[in-house]
Amino acid sequence: MASSSNTLARPLAGPTDSGRARGASADSPTRARYNGLGAVRVAMWSAVAALILVPIASILALAVTGSGWSTLADPDVLEAAGNSLVSAAVSGALAVVVGSALALLLERTDLPGRRALRLLALSPMLMPPFVGAIAWLSLLGPSATVNTFWTQRFGAPLWNLYGGDGVIFLLTLHSYPIAMIIVTAALRRVPADLEQAARIAGSSAPRALWEVTTPLLRPAMLSSFTLIAVSNLADFGIPSIIGLPQRYVTLSTLVYRTLQSGTADDPLAVVSAIGFVLLVIALLGVLVDLLRARTRVELDAQAGAPALLPLGRARVPVGVLTAVAVLAVTVLPLITLAIQSLLPAPGVPLSAETVTLASFERALTASGTLTGIGNSLMLAALAGLICGVLGLGIGTIVTRTRARSNSALLGLSLLPQAIPGLVIAVAWLVIAPRIGLYNTPWLILCAYLTSFLALVVQSVHAPLSATPTTAEEAARISGASRLRALWDISCRMAVPAAISGAILVALTAVRELTLSVLLLSPGSQTLGVVIFNLQQAGAYNASSALSLIVALVGLAGLGLTARTPR
Repeated sequence: MASSSNTLARPLAGPTDSGRARGASADSPTRARYNGLGAVRVAMWSAVAALILVPIASILALAVTGSGWSTLADPDVLEAAGNSLVSAAVSGALAVVVGSALALLLERTDLPGRRALRLLALSPMLMPPFVGAIAWLSLLGPSATVNTFWTQRFGAPLWNLYGGDGVIFLLTLHSYPIAMIIVTAALRRVPADLEQAARIAGSSAPRALWEVTTPLLRPAMLSSFTLIAVSNLADFGIPSIIGLPQRYVTLSTLVYRTLQSGTADDPLAVVSAIGFVLLVIALLGVLVDLLRARTRVELDAQAGAPALLPLGRARVPVGVLTAVAVLAVTVLPLITLAIQSLLPAPGVPLSAETVTLASFERALTASGTLTGIGNSLMLAALAGLICGVLGLGIGTIVTRTRARSNSALLGLSLLPQAIPGLVIAVAWLVIAPRIGLYNTPWLILCAYLTSFLALVVQSVHAPLSATPTTAEEAARISGASRLRALWDISCRMAVPAAISGAILVALTAVRELTLSVLLLSPGSQTLGVVIFNLQQAGAYNASSALSLIVALVGLAGLGLTARTPR
């Protein structure tokens, strides 16, 4: 009986003991997996705090406590602020009009050659604005062939590009592709049956497009206007090259002049106050856009492609006019830039005897050119790599995990998109002496990381948000830890998107000017700064030659992207 009771006792005690053992052994991996995921979350928050929160807090602190507020009432500052607001608002409105018109023409009409025209219409995005400014100067500058010919025939130039109207014109040309992309995406989500219902009710095709489809595009138009206006508010390249020769000063060029001249008693306090005002204006614009978006009606994606609007007899004339306009704003400046690069000096007529490659030689052998190219490639590669890793981690964490801090982490990582580059540059100038990066190229790298991290986060967040979590759940059921499932499933799925975002960061950084010129230090000049210095020194043909190289490389990247299979 004793043996029997002992035998019966063991099975009763065994499961309890083993259950406790399993519970104890399960607690440890659970803690480990949450600790591992928590460590990754802390690392992502630390990176966002260092790259975004600290610079913004520093410029706010110096603006509030500094002595720069008195300079905001200075007539020069008020004039620059007015010029910045006018150029940003007018160029934003014009860009939305042009971009929306092109989106409607290329998406909803039977215009001939739509695919080629769409590709050409988007090409200004790939050319840095300051390079575009140099290209247009070779076409409409005071000594350009067009104005020279017009002056000889009619006694006055056709149009001198220098001045405020030239700044607004070029800001519009380099911004309308953004509006075109946003409006096109919204246009593809408008249900086709709305237009069909209007047509059945007796409305003509143009009237249905105008009265039914176009009102549904207003939220996209307003969003694109906000994005473009904030971006143009602190653009440096175009106002410095086109505006300054006619004393058209904007806030960005005023900040540059203040930092370079050394006439202000406390230049950092002055530029911090200006940066604070710009930051408030930009954030107010974004806030208004967000409040408007909360009341927006979200439409389901259309089930079928809508019927294209037949242009009838106007198809060929409209197609020709559209092609001429698109070619005039994309290809013609490149042609004149190439001609300018092949001439020995401005104003020299083009002939077989005057064609020379001396401008390319001067550009490539100029002081600092090779250093600038090397610095740009190094900083762009590092920015792409670091933003790729951080963007992959942040995008995966905020999309595939549940935490109350996810929305804040995502919002902060995307915040620099709403902050003008001028503000970011000033913020890093403020904290540079405290962290030992003053007068080093690494300060430019930090500013690149702050500005461009959002590109990779968006690239990763969008596809992961649309992907179900069934694969991760299967991995968890199979025994994988939470962190292991994120690494093996989500991260691997998002790697192609992160690589695409990192390449976009590198391509954007290698031709950037605003951050680089404001954070310039001895030996840290970049390619954009080299071109800008050549232009400011009067070496117009050499700057045109180097600009042509940058533009052709950008267009080659567009061709490779278009040929890449999706």
